[in-house]
Amino acid sequence: MILSSVRATGLGAIFLGSVLMFGCLAFTIPASSQQPLQTLLVGVDRRTVTSLDGDWHYLVDQSPGQALYNANGEINDKSYAMNTHPNIVGKHNSEYDFAPAPTLKVPGDWNTQIPQLFNYEGVLWYERDFDAQPKPGTRTFLHVGAANYRSHVWVNQKRVCDHEGGYTPFDCEVTAVLHPGSNFVVIAVDATRLIDGIPSVGIDWFNYGGLTRDVSLVTVPAAFIDDYDVHLAHGATWQAGNTEISGYVHVLDAPAGTSVTVDIPEAGARTTVMTGADGNAPFSVKASKLTLWSPESPKLYKVTLASGDDTLIDDIGFRDIRVDGTRILLNGKAVFLQGANMHAEAPVRGGRANTDEDVATIFSYLKDLNANFVRLAHYPHDERMERAADRDGIMVWSEIPNWQRISFDKPEVYAKDVAMLREMIRRDRNKASVILWSVSNETGNYPVRTKFLTGLVDEARKLDSTRLITSALNSAHMEGTAATLNDPFADVLDVVGVNEYIGWYSGVPEDADKMQWTLPQKPIIMSEFGAEAKQGNHGATNQRWTEEQQTYVLQHQFVMLNKIPQLRGVTPWILMDFRSPGRNIPKLQDGYNRKGLISEDGKKKQSFELIQGLYKSHSVGKPE
Repeated sequence: MILSSVRATGLGAIFLGSVLMFGCLAFTIPASSQQPLQTLLVGVDRRTVTSLDGDWHYLVDQSPGQALYNANGEINDKSYAMNTHPNIVGKHNSEYDFAPAPTLKVPGDWNTQIPQLFNYEGVLWYERDFDAQPKPGTRTFLHVGAANYRSHVWVNQKRVCDHEGGYTPFDCEVTAVLHPGSNFVVIAVDATRLIDGIPSVGIDWFNYGGLTRDVSLVTVPAAFIDDYDVHLAHGATWQAGNTEISGYVHVLDAPAGTSVTVDIPEAGARTTVMTGADGNAPFSVKASKLTLWSPESPKLYKVTLASGDDTLIDDIGFRDIRVDGTRILLNGKAVFLQGANMHAEAPVRGGRANTDEDVATIFSYLKDLNANFVRLAHYPHDERMERAADRDGIMVWSEIPNWQRISFDKPEVYAKDVAMLREMIRRDRNKASVILWSVSNETGNYPVRTKFLTGLVDEARKLDSTRLITSALNSAHMEGTAATLNDPFADVLDVVGVNEYIGWYSGVPEDADKMQWTLPQKPIIMSEFGAEAKQGNHGATNQRWTEEQQTYVLQHQFVMLNKIPQLRGVTPWILMDFRSPGRNIPKLQDGYNRKGLISEDGKKKQSFELIQGLYKSHSVGKPE
């Protein structure tokens, strides 16, 4: 995604007018003439905010975005964004009016709230009035947790930011445009799929449109903490008894020499450091006592960051994750990842998962499954998910939506990808539960793609050298009883994900028993496998779409998986049935991918009990 008006803000910042390199190509992200700062504030959910969640007026734009775009395809700042009203006498107002318009709940997708908009993929305009009392010496940002897919934001008729990308947050400075008393915000959200978008036009999940996550106003001092990284020091090798905590705190617009204090009372760690000319304050401090985070003991510490008038308190766990040969080591101990995939689909009620109740239900499923791991497919989820994973001791694979067919030959798409990767890492780098950054899923094996994704891997390591990098590959060649993964992209990954559907999309379930895999000598996660079943549909094990056959396919999968010596994790596809419009078999699919262990309305299938038992007895795979 591209940020239209961004200044460098600490490590991993997105740069205004910066030059990115892609292979032998160099290209510039142009500086915008807009003045308001657009950034991503870290730890927004740990600040006191003014929520703008609730009812927003909405108007549907005439396709293809007649009010949003002018004849040249440029953003029209003089239409609905002006929020005028039709006059009986006087100037014509382009024939719209938010005041009597119906309302939508924010956060929420429009598809599941308005039946007539269920399949709508276009432009929808949101408007909300709010009161503000700006205070001298402060700055205010409009925070949007996510909006799918392109967003354009006006406050009091002034455009304050633009954003591309449906699954990461952004923050628009509104300090200069607010005034005491009544104000209004207009947001145009365009859910049109783009051939050069991320993801592209072909996706196997529902394209929920709208303001799908929380919206709020965040007020901070004139110089404030906008970014920080607080983690267990990560050396070249694991050191037992390591209690060194390191990282940085970035104070935006602070002069060099500004004092920053990092205080972790329960760990007996406190230090004061000074910012450099770039506003960044690196630090390192020894804790006198430290319990490391793990699934068995998901310990979180209150970490207080303070600089000038700004104080922020976060809950952070400290742990070490690395690979050693074919092993994954958590705090120096080999670990096996037993989990499931999960889309950001709300259980029972449907639509985008974006509430505490949604997240609590999802994690209750994972705990009941005896999982210690979840792959958040195929894009960054609501931040509540990582917070819950931190608290509950569930390790996380987080991914950007490079799903299958992406325009890998276009530098402008690479620029979007880099920005999206930076946003994902910047938001969640302080979550101990996140152990894997993934840069893609099921992309073809050809040189342009490999160069593109290798660049993203390099970028991810620059942004965060403490975590493992992975991708899910479906490029294995199968012939007879032999399966070989010969994909050069695997060479640059720390952990290799493999997707395969033997017994469903290829062959019969028994074929898995005889399959012999040739895989890189790296930790392997079987990141997708499974079969579809309509909950409550029963029959013989050779009858497709039945719970019995789904279980039968998985049983044979586990026979195969236990023969792979470097297997270090499994995530069957998928924890819960989810909407996917291409699934068009009436009465069996009804617009849902039915590979879930649980139905969309929360009913467990036979396959859930199978995996629950295997995970409880640790009968799948070995940590070393």
